[in-house]
Amino acid sequence: MAKFKIQRKRFDEINVIPFIDIMLVLLVMVLTTATFINQGVIPVDLPTTKTSAKEDIKKEITIYVNAKGELFFEKQKVNLKELEEKLTTISKEQAVVLRSDKESKFQDFVSVMDILKRLKHEQLYIITKENN
Repeated sequence: MAKFKIQRKRFDEINVIPFIDIMLVLLVMVLTTATFINQGVIPVDLPTTKTSAKEDIKKEITIYVNAKGELFFEKQKVNLKELEEKLTTISKEQAVVLRSDKESKFQDFVSVMDILKRLKHEQLYIITKENN
């Protein structure tokens, strides 16, 4: 009969490399998500909606951007400089309604939003069309 000697290996150390890998992946995911949320760059499709909440907007100022990129302030054609001048004359609490054609350039929309942000207008409504 053969005798077998059983050797036991002691574990004096814990291998933390897999744990560190998992923690780094989680850290990257949290930081990436936090950056997207902070900067607001998560893409959202707003041109049409299935249902829309009807808000009672009083004393609103309407800005139009048509498909050609022309700007209108209360149905009066303006350029970006004139739009900014007109927006400086109204109160910051005044509701501003933005109606942008879905075929217009995104840059035109961003230019209007930039002016509103610079002038600190916070009562902004972006009108969409209900898609039936």
